[in-house]
Amino acid sequence: METYVISVIRDSVAKLNVDVAYERKNEIAKAVEKELGKAMSDYGYEIVRTLIVDIKLDLCARQAIRKIAEERKAEAEKILQIKRAEGDAKFKKAIEDVLRNSGLNFSEKVPGTYVAPTRDT
Repeated sequence: METYVISVIRDSVAKLNVDVAYERKNEIAKAVEKELGKAMSDYGYEIVRTLIVDIKLDLCARQAIRKIAEERKAEAEKILQIKRAEGDAKFKKAIEDVLRNSGLNFSEKVPGTYVAPTRDT
């Protein structure tokens, strides 16, 4: 009987991702109840109710989920580093612009001075 129950559950969850399987525990329990009820009625048993308490993934599935989570975390950290570097570059550029402009203003107001060229000008 256990083998039959496992078979019905596998048929019910085979097409679902993990999140959906957790969300649909009650629907899966109903499917088990229905299929098991049909099979067991031939032997004089009546299935009144089935209950799925928890869904436990096998080791391979847990490792795959953990690997995906680690890859997503690494990708997010990489994006964060890129964004920080872009922000730092914009900040440095803004400071250079302010200094360059203030130098130009100074040279315009003080006769005999000039602004030496920078790497950007």
